[in-house]
Amino acid sequence: MIQKVHIKDLVSFQNVSLDFEDSLVVITGPSGAGKSILMGAILGCFGYNQPSYATICELSLNVPSSLKSNLYEFDEDIILKSIKKDKLRFSLNDQLISKKGLEEIFGEYILYLSVRDKSKISSKNLLDILDGYIIAKDVSYRTLLQNYREKFTRYANLQNTLEATEQKERNANELLEFARFEVEKIESINPKIGEDEELLRIKSRLSRIDKIKESLASLEKIFELESQAYELHRLLDKDIAYLSDAFTQLRLNIEDAASLQEELAELDIEVVLDRLEKLSSLKNRYGSIEEALEYLRQKKEEIESFVSIQNNKEQLNKEVNLLKEELLNQAQKISLVRQNEAEQLTEILNDYLEKLKLHDASFMFENTSLKESGADILSLSLGSSQIETLSGGEFNRLKIALLASSSTIKDEKRVLILDEIDANVSGDESIAIAQMLKHLSKSYQIFAISHQPHLSSRADQHILVTKEGQVSIAKPLNGDERVSEIARIIDGKEPTSEALKFAKKILG
Repeated sequence: MIQKVHIKDLVSFQNVSLDFEDSLVVITGPSGAGKSILMGAILGCFGYNQPSYATICELSLNVPSSLKSNLYEFDEDIILKSIKKDKLRFSLNDQLISKKGLEEIFGEYILYLSVRDKSKISSKNLLDILDGYIIAKDVSYRTLLQNYREKFTRYANLQNTLEATEQKERNANELLEFARFEVEKIESINPKIGEDEELLRIKSRLSRIDKIKESLASLEKIFELESQAYELHRLLDKDIAYLSDAFTQLRLNIEDAASLQEELAELDIEVVLDRLEKLSSLKNRYGSIEEALEYLRQKKEEIESFVSIQNNKEQLNKEVNLLKEELLNQAQKISLVRQNEAEQLTEILNDYLEKLKLHDASFMFENTSLKESGADILSLSLGSSQIETLSGGEFNRLKIALLASSSTIKDEKRVLILDEIDANVSGDESIAIAQMLKHLSKSYQIFAISHQPHLSSRADQHILVTKEGQVSIAKPLNGDERVSEIARIIDGKEPTSEALKFAKKILG
């Protein structure tokens, strides 16, 4: 519940400090005094978008047990602040928090309903109300829903994984043929590391083979003069050792040249050149033999992963289909329970609708694909009218009736903020709304802006917003002050004695 509010510098408000009752709080005052601005500041603290924000707005709340957060720890009380300087900031117990964070924490705790609001009553809203009603009667239904939702979460995750796998498969299909072509091309050449360098050396030798032959033929005659060379050295008293070594080395070199000649004679230069051309094409495409072989390894892995993708897809399909079958069976059970219990909830809802001067309602079920809430689409009609055709007043009285129908299933109080919910209605309708909100205040702390005497008279706390010059003021009213304010609502600024008498009467 909201216990206190402190506001500084909010449009025409300078300083506002109010303590609140935890039941029905009604705010009244002349048009333009600032009632909606004051209520907007409170909504703004919870992250609702508002046209105006105070320099400081601080709310004190006691913590409901249902309030949970993975990021924030709650004690017995919460202090919410919105601070507007160079930009707007929010804090929860002095920790900064985003608008989205506020919505996640307080979205189910703070309900806001305006007479101008005709936002759709969704199938999810109606199913939540119906499911809550059933759970209040049968706790085992909660287990059925939880089990279904847990399975649906697994099913949705598997579906996402399957879709991602199928996308990979589509991508792989486009690349698979190219990958296979590349693999076949490299494997057909079957390059070896260093092979290109060796072939270049061979090519270089082959280019010199004719000159080697000529040199060998010429050198054969040199050994015919070997004895004369030795003789000359003896005659000159020269050392012949180095000469002997030279002839020995020359013989060895000639033998190597002859062996090389024989080896090269067995090689086909065209084959060598063709091989070099193929290796050169790989190097031009991939950079080097090593890089071509690495590319080959990667492409083989891609092809293997494609096979793995296909296997994963088959396994995922089996799991998804099995889980879908289980979910369909559970969704059918849930739907049958809902349809049976909807009749009783309709009776409760129609009782409230009758009190609010509205026609009876009917729930209508349709089948849909599996969703987190089951396989039901739930809609509502009012008499012969569809919800979309209702007037603003009718629409919001219907919302109040739905809130009243579900109020008995709430395990703790929440906050309901209403902006002129009884505007543009007849006297009987105004009385009915006042009675219904009084009933709802057992389950909600209600803040209601009103221009009607009946709702004001039912308030547990009545706050008056007035304007003195250009400054707005908000203050709680005591008994006599309430009589005067309600008389003003009835008869204007200078109420008659009859208006004062009627105000006393409806205040009891």
